[in-house]
Amino acid sequence: MEPVVTVGLDGSPESLGAARWAAEEAERRRLTLRLLHAWPLLAPEPTHVPSEIDQNYWAKRLVHNAQTELQASHPGLAIVGNLVADDAQNALLQAASESEVTVLGSRGLEPVESYFLGDISMAVVARAERPVVLVRAGTGKEGQPVTTGAVGPVVVALKLHGPCDELLAFAFATAAARGVPLRAVHGRSVPLHAHVPWGVDHDVTEEITQEAQKHLSQALRPWHEKFPRVEVADSIPLESPAKAVVRAAEGAGLVVVGRRRHRPALAPRLGPVAHAVIHHARCPVAVVPHD
Repeated sequence: MEPVVTVGLDGSPESLGAARWAAEEAERRRLTLRLLHAWPLLAPEPTHVPSEIDQNYWAKRLVHNAQTELQASHPGLAIVGNLVADDAQNALLQAASESEVTVLGSRGLEPVESYFLGDISMAVVARAERPVVLVRAGTGKEGQPVTTGAVGPVVVALKLHGPCDELLAFAFATAAARGVPLRAVHGRSVPLHAHVPWGVDHDVTEEITQEAQKHLSQALRPWHEKFPRVEVADSIPLESPAKAVVRAAEGAGLVVVGRRRHRPALAPRLGPVAHAVIHHARCPVAVVPHD
């Protein structure tokens, strides 16, 4: 199968916002855009059946309308529609295994409510074997949905406790395709022993920062050499990694976070940084699985 960017469609404003974002991303990457709609009750494709008795009429119309809109705004983009007779989660996980990027809509919820983000999107993000991007939709002129974070740097969150090549490959390639800077963020919480009655021991924090800077520079160097046109900046805020990345997401065009493919049986599938960014960042969030 040729390389594609897949977007899940369900007719909601969030999924339409995701489709618009996915079309722009597919065009930048020079890939085909696949519009996927899954419905377990899809009937076998009938032949020469009038629309009023075609059981799949509304599913076809949903995909057709999205394709018509996107083709008008991206006339040179190859777009294909895909109807799948399966539940959405299974269909999207299968599609994600075949796609360069899978794009899903997420709800623009207030922080208190944000942990009720759609179950399907979260399940796909937590299990997909390839990158998944969550796009939050807002409301623009005349009530039309628009995506946030359309411009701005790519921010990548790095732990530095193990390999991060897959994460950096995605982040650098995305920044290069967009022609925007890349900002690498590595948050470090200040250890308890660094706290003193008058504040924080500067010698301890300086040692922590220098050590982190060394590892961060080593991780970034080969990718900077591979993508010499990408402007790279790094940041090592002395605060919790989750807070550091959420703060860095302000004004970003995309935030890239990692998810370990193999986690302990009882551990959550998404780590605290990924959870925090998904629920609180206003720009699109890419979750990249890695070993």
